[in-house]
Amino acid sequence: MKNENAYLKPVTLQNVLKFAVPTIAMTVFMSFYTMVDGLFVSNLIGTDALSAINLTAPVIQLVTAVSTMLATGGSAVIMKKMGEQKTDEAREDFTFLILVNVVVGFVMYGLGYLTMHSVFEGMRLSAAVEAYCVAYLSRYLLFTVPVLLMNNFTLYMIASEKAALSLICSVTGGVLNMVLDYVLIAGLGMGIGGAAVATGLGYSVTAVVGLFVFSRKKSLLHFKKPVFRVRVLASAAANGCSEMATALVTGIITMMFNWTMLRYVGEDGVAAVTIIMYVLMFASSLYTGYSYGVAPMLSFYYGEQNREKLKKLVAVSLKVIAVISVLTVAASFALTRPLVSVFARPDNPVFDLAVTGNRICTVALFFIGFNIFASGLFTALSNGGVSAVLAFSRSFVFMLVTMLLLPAFLGVNGIWLATPAAELMALALSVGMFLKYRKRYGY
Repeated sequence: MKNENAYLKPVTLQNVLKFAVPTIAMTVFMSFYTMVDGLFVSNLIGTDALSAINLTAPVIQLVTAVSTMLATGGSAVIMKKMGEQKTDEAREDFTFLILVNVVVGFVMYGLGYLTMHSVFEGMRLSAAVEAYCVAYLSRYLLFTVPVLLMNNFTLYMIASEKAALSLICSVTGGVLNMVLDYVLIAGLGMGIGGAAVATGLGYSVTAVVGLFVFSRKKSLLHFKKPVFRVRVLASAAANGCSEMATALVTGIITMMFNWTMLRYVGEDGVAAVTIIMYVLMFASSLYTGYSYGVAPMLSFYYGEQNREKLKKLVAVSLKVIAVISVLTVAASFALTRPLVSVFARPDNPVFDLAVTGNRICTVALFFIGFNIFASGLFTALSNGGVSAVLAFSRSFVFMLVTMLLLPAFLGVNGIWLATPAAELMALALSVGMFLKYRKRYGY
């Protein structure tokens, strides 16, 4: 069967990259969605509005967290069943999980509107920044269901050997986002709310295309009359809980960064944090894209108990991530000032803060890739518990420790050092878990 050929091919660097490169390109381009908003908002409206985008991030991360949990966990469960030749059951579960996403999206949409004002009032922001926050989030929440579907269809397209189509959708959505950012902000005068609408419509491209693609029976995965299986939902949630934890605690840590910066520097510090997060997000998308790309292969080989292919795939993956790590660190150091200047002019106090912070935070890129892959590996192997421990420790426990201790002794530089220090601690845990379960899974 044509759709299954990729899983039957030998595990070589060339074949792995053919499977993963479209996914890497896709996630990199998806990272532009938020960056483009920041670019247009900072240049057309101002750094106060840029700060507002970062301040709304924790709420947006909640939406991302749920969709990521259902997408990554569900993909692992479904592709394992495909490897076990339970094709019809896998398709029933796929349809069921998509319906769950739709229901969850409407619930989150309502809750977001009910709690939005009280959340921002509690931050004690200036009137201008608070207004920007409300304007941005209120528009963004309109697209909650498309955002959830986009995250799910992205991974399921990859699993169905439609990574190229997923890339096309992401590129189309990203271009649409960029065009609409300018049209809605500068042309129609919609301000920061226009940026949110542009992002939502960009995300909707993959959601709409996915509905058509998975309605066709020619697709390896396609919609079939769903069967409600509580254990499938529970298994998807358990397997994807690590990714959900990562997204959730990213929002919490973002809030901590914001509060700490407001304390030490003020709203200029929040804008600087936003710029650095864009740089780290862009680099991290390379690792995330690779992990998403190989995850269906890992799950499939695990399902058919092919330890030889599993071992080769993990070995190739570690080498690829090592190369990407070196390249991203070198590029980030070399391009720090040009990157920051895209968002803030050199005469803006935000500029020097962001330049210093980026050069310190860049060290974290040596470790982030291995940590992301380790968590994704255990998710793909249906070991959500280990994956959750890795993700939660990395994104919350270690970050909490470093954020509480380092700024107290080193001031603003301690804030920047928190990320590299936390990622290094997480790397030690990732290596320990990797070695502990090596014989069990045979990688």
